[in-house]
Amino acid sequence: MSVVSRDDVISLISDLVRIESVTPWLVEGGAGERNVVDYFTAYVADLPVEVEVIEIAPARFNFIATLRGSGGGLSLCLNAHADTVGFAGWPDTALVPRLDGDHLHGLGAADDKGCCALALMVLRHFATVGPKLRGDLIVACVADEEGISIGSEHLVTHVKPDLAIVLEAHDLRRVVVEHQGFGWLDVNVFGKAAHGSAPDEGVDAIVGLAHVITRLSAFDAANFAARPDPRNGRTVFHTGTVKGGTDYATYPSEASLGIEIGTQPGETLQNRVKEIESIIAEVAEFMPGLTGEVVIRLNREPFVGEGQAALIDAMQRAAGTHLGRGLDEVGLNAWTDAALMQAAGTPTVMFGPRGANLHCPDEWVDVPEVVASIDILIDTISELLV
Repeated sequence: MSVVSRDDVISLISDLVRIESVTPWLVEGGAGERNVVDYFTAYVADLPVEVEVIEIAPARFNFIATLRGSGGGLSLCLNAHADTVGFAGWPDTALVPRLDGDHLHGLGAADDKGCCALALMVLRHFATVGPKLRGDLIVACVADEEGISIGSEHLVTHVKPDLAIVLEAHDLRRVVVEHQGFGWLDVNVFGKAAHGSAPDEGVDAIVGLAHVITRLSAFDAANFAARPDPRNGRTVFHTGTVKGGTDYATYPSEASLGIEIGTQPGETLQNRVKEIESIIAEVAEFMPGLTGEVVIRLNREPFVGEGQAALIDAMQRAAGTHLGRGLDEVGLNAWTDAALMQAAGTPTVMFGPRGANLHCPDEWVDVPEVVASIDILIDTISELLV
């Protein structure tokens, strides 16, 4: 039998879903974390924990609750994110939790308020039921993971745990031990402006960019799709934004493409930049006067877990108890804040219950997997921190 009730899990996640915490970096006018952090603070008010609410940027907040151990043990941080994406595709129902069998629907139910809830319930268990820990248990519900992760960037400068589990909706039977990195790049192409009736004088930057896009798509098919990483899957690539030109009557002198593109362990974003620069050079060979550049807007390195053998072993034993099987140690073709925790020197894994429709209408989390996640985390922490 679980140490937590299904009804309590549903109630807590439902409360969090009702609180709009859209990241304003992503959606103008999003509320950010202030209101949901107020809820977290009230939830732990009766517990013997140290609470920090840190404004890491204007109107952006991290919540950190620490249950101090008696001393001499390892410290462990449970990291979940308090912000969500927007809900323009389902404005009437996103903030209205709805239970359908085992699936609890609502914005953030899976990504990532369900994980904030399970972290808080784990904290409450140890603070009220025990066992008494020797090491510190830290719950961090961070800002802006759906933006550019300023929350975890600040967290790793402020808190230095011995171990970390980044909680993201995934699959209860799996623990993520590595994943892709990614970059946001602007591919800027430059031609020459001219009157629309003077083709011999103009160099059409938009046509040049179209050739670049076609070759990028072919490169994706030939390399990323044809040769996926055995653990992390297909390297991410997609176009995101495009703009260029000034008016109908003028040859466009500039055109720009925004892309997201992945990197696998052992690669850097400079690998991708060089590949794209080669494509621009190919196009320039048959379009004299065309030039281009690649500008890095955001660079997130891949995650490769190191030093977490004891953490994984404890999780495997807990999974054997509660699932009747061990966890599959897997990679991921997405990026998470686990990369930031690991890069700061904290052995880290990613783990979480199953959910679906993330970043889409009718998002849901599997309630029994949330319950089982709590049980697995309690056993894991009991083994490592007692």
